[in-house]
Amino acid sequence: MAGLAASGSNPDVELLYDINGLAKDAPVWFDRVMEYVGEYGILLATVLLVLWCWLSVRRRGGEDAPASVAALVWAPLAAGVAVLINVPIRGFVERPRPFLSHEGLDVLVSGKTDYSFVSDHATITMAMAVGLFVANRKFGVFGIGLALLEGFCRVYMGVHYPTDVVGGFALGTAVALLLSPLAMALLTPLMKAIERSPRAGWLIRARGTSYDGQGAVVPGARREAGAEERDLAA
Repeated sequence: MAGLAASGSNPDVELLYDINGLAKDAPVWFDRVMEYVGEYGILLATVLLVLWCWLSVRRRGGEDAPASVAALVWAPLAAGVAVLINVPIRGFVERPRPFLSHEGLDVLVSGKTDYSFVSDHATITMAMAVGLFVANRKFGVFGIGLALLEGFCRVYMGVHYPTDVVGGFALGTAVALLLSPLAMALLTPLMKAIERSPRAGWLIRARGTSYDGQGAVVPGARREAGAEERDLAA
């Protein structure tokens, strides 16, 4: 992998220069915006998207609310697991950051001294997006869009190769999907226990909501006729 990165004739490096070249042509203020968005903004937006979906789930209530909340809890947990898995991957591949191997890059964030493959930012955002998609398709599509934008930003900023980002997307997706059945088997009973708690039950459903399943976001619940959303749960 490191040998591939060192060559300037491969598509990975060419695409790196093409995307990062946009930063050179952009106004300084736009680069500062991309720096913030790529480093912090999209991560924050993804977390807020998960919280927004949780508020929607608990407001609707329904008999499958615990399973829906369990799927949403799994989204950030999947991101954490994926990052932990990435630690030995980075140590094994040992791919330097692109600006250490290639001259002429416009690096928007300094101080990156760890290895490049795979991108933690891409891994986290895609794992959360896929976990969110498991719970709710509409919110999940927005999350995947944010993850793709995050990947673009990391290359634009000059801190990752395109294949670092693709590898992060693959790792985050694999963890979120492959471990989802186990996570749901463990988390759903826990959410049901929380739902029955007089003190913590509001985390699962808002006060006053019923168990009729109206608007639930997982299959198997009763729905209103003509509901527009079709959602998934592991």
